[in-house]
Parts: sequence; structure tokens; C-alpha cells
Amino acid sequence: MTAHIVPLTQRAAWKALEAHYPKIRELHLRKLFVDDPKRGERMTAEALGIYFDYSKNRLTDETLKLLLQLAEESGLRSRIDAMFRGEKINVTEQRAVLHVALRAPKGQTIVVDGEDVVPQVHAVLDKMADFSRRVRGGEWKGHTGKPIRNVINVGIGGSDLGPVMAYEALRHYSQRDLTFRFVSNIDGTDFAEATRDLDAAETLFIISSKTFTTLETMTNAHTARVWALKTLKHHTAVAKHFVAVSTNSEEVAKFGIDTTNMFQFWDWVGGRYSMDSAIGLSTMIAIGPEHFRAMLDGFHQMDEHFRTAPFERNLPVLMGLLAVWYNNFFGAQTVAVLPYEKYLKRFPAYLQQLTMESNGKHVTLDGTEVNYETGPIFWGEPGTNGQHSFYQLIHQGTKFIPCDFIAFAQPLNPLGHHHDVLIANALAQAEALAFGKTSQEVQAEGTPSWLVPHRTFEGNRPSNTILLERLTPTALGKLVALYEHSVFTQGAIWQIDSFDQWGVELGKVLAQRIIPELTVQTESQLKHDSSTNTLIRIYRKLKEASA
Repeated sequence: MTAHIVPLTQRAAWKALEAHYPKIRELHLRKLFVDDPKRGERMTAEALGIYFDYSKNRLTDETLKLLLQLAEESGLRSRIDAMFRGEKINVTEQRAVLHVALRAPKGQTIVVDGEDVVPQVHAVLDKMADFSRRVRGGEWKGHTGKPIRNVINVGIGGSDLGPVMAYEALRHYSQRDLTFRFVSNIDGTDFAEATRDLDAAETLFIISSKTFTTLETMTNAHTARVWALKTLKHHTAVAKHFVAVSTNSEEVAKFGIDTTNMFQFWDWVGGRYSMDSAIGLSTMIAIGPEHFRAMLDGFHQMDEHFRTAPFERNLPVLMGLLAVWYNNFFGAQTVAVLPYEKYLKRFPAYLQQLTMESNGKHVTLDGTEVNYETGPIFWGEPGTNGQHSFYQLIHQGTKFIPCDFIAFAQPLNPLGHHHDVLIANALAQAEALAFGKTSQEVQAEGTPSWLVPHRTFEGNRPSNTILLERLTPTALGKLVALYEHSVFTQGAIWQIDSFDQWGVELGKVLAQRIIPELTVQTESQLKHDSSTNTLIRIYRKLKEASA
């Protein structure tokens, strides 16, 4: 499928962008806005209730034209079509990439290996909905007959980051007499603090692991089993207090979970793209099946927009192209995601896995070493907290950091004029980053000459502003899919596999070797490098001292 694609740096549009970049490099946003008074109205795109302002980016119409040409030359359209057709575009694992099927409406057809997967998806959604209603309504009883009041999701990576982000983002819509906790880290503190104040008789564990063998998840799951049975005494209690999201029914049954309470997902769903599958069971219990389906509808709307909209008006494509522009021509190492919405406090952390696990690759689809930068580092915190933390570096530091500002016109918790102040800050920060404050302007304020350099803002720091009406389940679905497809766009241009993650495997393998070596004293077993061997010995010594 990709054999006909010319290597990135040999594409005509890439070479044209290389020639074009020096003209843009020193061009200031102040001049761009003065020369084009309508720029702030013109360089925007609107779709699905999302207003996307990209006017404060360091580009001209010519830049945009060349970036769109690069998308065409990179085969982005055919790659989008291949994904939606269910082709195995995850080439290293020979898998289809069909998170879009998780939110496809009934009646749509998406075929994998000759089978329409949409009916399977909806069968699982219906099963999740039935279970969620029983838990939410108190019909599902624990071993002692008490209703469930606490739900703990046990997973890691995509089996944790998606559910915890969605729960925090949609907490406004959650059932408040239920408590939700999330355990992911193998550090015992994570489990201990999650369960410290809970009654096992009222607690349900959702164990989320595709294989039911993931080291961190299953270590925590077995600890949860011990914790629950310490109170509930009999092993038959496991069936009432544990459910599984997995594909391995044999291991699920061995653990003691009734396989009728196992919720399926598929190998064409990558972990970081799975929050809208059965991995989202905790989300559905929290917000209810109707709100969960509304979130899926938001995802699907963005999927269809990405699939059908012309690239020049396609929100994920435009975002992805801007990311490539800064990553590959300006040398930007990071992107700051700055949601001016407290409920989105875990959104930057969620995007870290989505973006960096997807595009942190050093070879192309055919295994050739890349000779250009791929995935940038994503990070961020909600406004206005971040303003009093790291914004100083973005404004006046030496690092070049493009920013995404995310804001909503209507607050979920109206309180005086809080929301107007919040949004004023978001707009002001984007304005200040773009235009700064010249030394002449600082001098005109009567600032002493020695202080002028310290109070001068260079500006010309680019940003996108993403404005929506209100944070609803539907809006969250649109927002997550927007970033999913932006990541896809970047990966298609870089000609890498955005859907495998071999980089997480090596450390896992080595950890399995080291685990027994931390307790067994036989020196002959230590066959690592001198640093690792010494650290193991020091750990043993310190562990013995504490014992």
C-alpha cells in the first residue's frame, strides 16, 4: 500500500517547504496580522461545533498550500480510506486499526477478515449497558447482599489513562453516590491508597487486560483478590466483586471471575485507542449508558468529518500538518496542551500516550531508518494553574513551544464571573504569546532602561485555539477523536506505523529477569552490565537492613 510513496525528504512539497521556511522563519506574527487585518477571521475552520483558530501560527497562505500538497503527496487520503476499510495498516503486527468501528452506528458495515465487526461491537455495548444499569440502580449485589458503592478500575496504559481521563472529564455527569478509583501503578502505594477507606462488601473491581497476563495489572488484580477475600472470606465472593475486560476467557475463569461477566474487545483495538470499547466500562457505570453513547456519537461525528472533509477544512488534518511544520522545520521538541477547563485535568496525560506511543518511532513502515524528526513530546496542565507555573518559560524562555488552547463558552458550574475571567485568561495568553511586547512599548510606559530587557516579550510564539460550546460527553468524543486523527495524519506523512509499540517490550522482558534476582542471593545469576549488577546488590543490602 505504501510502496509507491516517495521518501519524505524527496517529495516535491517537502523540498518546496525547505525552500520556503527561511522566508517564514524571521517573519513576525505582528506583521502578518498588520498586513492582513482579516487574518484572524480567515485562518479558521469550523466543524461539528468546534471553532478552530489557527491564525496565530507562523505560516502564510503559501505555507498552508505546500503543507496540503505534502499531505496529498504522502498518500494521506488513501491511508485514511485503508483504515476505514479495515485493511491491516498496522504492518508490524498484521492488524487492522479500527477504533473507528467502536463508535460506528448500528447498520454501518466495517469488515475485518470477511466479517462485519459492527454487530459484535454493539453486542458488547448492549451487555455493558445492561451491567451498568444494574450496578447504578443497586440491582447488582455483592457477596453479602450489599449494593455496590465503589468501583475500582485496574489496568495500565490505555486500560487506565482513557478511563481515568474520561471519568474526570465527565465527572459532572457521573452518579455521585458511587465512588470511582483507578489503580495502575505496580507501586503498592497506588493500591493501598485506592482501597484504604473502602468496604470490600461494597466494592467492585474491573480488571482490564486484553491477555489477562499484563504484569502490573495482574499483580494488582491478585492483590485486590486477597484484599477482598480478607473481608468476604469465601472464594465464591470473587464472582460478585470482580468483572473482566479481556479476550482470554481461560485466564479470567482461572482467576475466579464468571466468564459471563467478561466484556470482550478485539486485537484491532489498540490500547491507547480503546477508551470507547469495553475498556470504558467504568466510564459507562459512572455516567450511564445514554451519556456513554452520546460520547460515542461525538467520536463518530469526528471520524466522518476526518474521512470526508476536504483537507483544507479538515480539522485533524490541519492540526496534524501544523504539528509537522513545527516539528520538522522549526525544530520544536514539544507541544503544550492547555485546557482552560478543570475537568480536563487528565487530558494532557492521556494525550502523552496517544501521541508519543503512536509516533515515537525511528523507522518507516518498510524498516528504513528515518532521517527526520518524528513525534514531539506532549505535556500540559489546565489553565489558569499553568500560568503561575511554566508559562514564564513559554513566554520568555529560549525554547520554542507551540501551544493548543482548549476552551468552552459555557461553564458546567456557573459561579459569579469566574468563567469570564477564565476565558479572558485563555484568550489573553494566546494574544500575549503571539504579539508580545516590544522594548519601545515597555519604554513608553516609563520603565527604567535597565529593566526594559526584562519586561520585553519577543512574541511570535504560535498557538491554536480550540473553542467549543460546552463540555458534554459528545464534545469529549469529538475532542479525543480530533487528536487521534491528527496523530494519524502526522504518522502518515512521516510514513511510520502509528499503531504498534515495540518500544515498551524490552524493559518488560528485562524486568522479568530481574524480579527473582532481587530476592535470590546467588551471584552467578547476575549477568547484567556492571551498573545493573551493582544496583541489584545495593537494593538487596538496603532491603535486608530495613527488614
